[in-house]
Amino acid sequence: MAFLDITGVRKAYGTQTVVHHVDLGIERGEFVSFLGPSGCGKTTTLRMVAGFEVPSAGRVVIDGKDVTPLRPNQRNIGMVFQAYALFPNMTVAENVGFGLKVAGQSAAEIAPRVEEMLRLIKLPQLGGRYPYQLSGGQQQRVALARALAIKPKILLLDEPLSALDAKIRISLREEIRAVQRQLGITTIYVTHDQEEALSMSDRIVVMNEGRIEQIGTPFEIYNFPRTRFVASFVGTLNLIEAKVAPGGGKLEIDGQPVIAREGINGAAAGTSVTVALRPEAITLAAGGEGRNALAGTVEEVSFLGSVIRIRVRFKENAVSLDTFNDPAVAPPERGKPVTVSFAHGDVQVLGAA
Repeated sequence: MAFLDITGVRKAYGTQTVVHHVDLGIERGEFVSFLGPSGCGKTTTLRMVAGFEVPSAGRVVIDGKDVTPLRPNQRNIGMVFQAYALFPNMTVAENVGFGLKVAGQSAAEIAPRVEEMLRLIKLPQLGGRYPYQLSGGQQQRVALARALAIKPKILLLDEPLSALDAKIRISLREEIRAVQRQLGITTIYVTHDQEEALSMSDRIVVMNEGRIEQIGTPFEIYNFPRTRFVASFVGTLNLIEAKVAPGGGKLEIDGQPVIAREGINGAAAGTSVTVALRPEAITLAAGGEGRNALAGTVEEVSFLGSVIRIRVRFKENAVSLDTFNDPAVAPPERGKPVTVSFAHGDVQVLGAA
């Protein structure tokens, strides 16, 4: 049995089911992200783990104990919200120690723990300030320290960085991951940001319309998506319409032959399928052994700083590819005929177009 077991959990409001039969085991010390678009059920699932929502079916077990009927304050869970939820009339130190005070600990017991938490979040000198005197990133650090001060069995974070600007998000997500590793605390992180999930997680749970689409490591989720939704939601993706070619094992994209790693054996010639291809898998070069080559025309060139994104059109289909910016090499001009190539193994056949 895993440290946290979510078994057959479902949530419905009247006749509308928002979470359908979630089964998930999370090991002690694991960092798992729930990833998906707004309304996919990720936050509702998190709130059922926390006890803020009661499952319509199923159960939540923590460290061998069924906590499904227990209130949130009986589950020994720390939670960090998107909106910080700090008490404006309390100092930073008082906010961090609030849960300990509610638990009945004395001031002598609370003070050293608060000091320890402020050092952990790298704000040891700010205990006497009030929330309005802090930046957004500092406030979120304080919210994290408050959640960790009670020594919870599980840490839950509900899109904690979405209100911050890009640079602070990158810095703070690294700090959150470092703190989680240092403490070895089991963590669930809810986000719609694929970069956050890919960079922070041991495993990712991709959700869509209340169901789990795929569970896997960031490497597995990105490189080997099992469904069209996962392939299109995680990372930038080219979706191409192709047809199964006569003879088996081959495809045609706008009349040009392509070999795929797998997924078309047994399919009848002429069958339409959707092919997924990552931009970074494509190069501006002729094909070689083990590679496909397609002739096309440069349709668009976008300068993105360190990366140049080039769009190449064949006929009905087009693909985007990424190349590193090299000041010594000018990117191709629009309208120029080019050949792009990609490995057989980079062609993901997703199914009917």
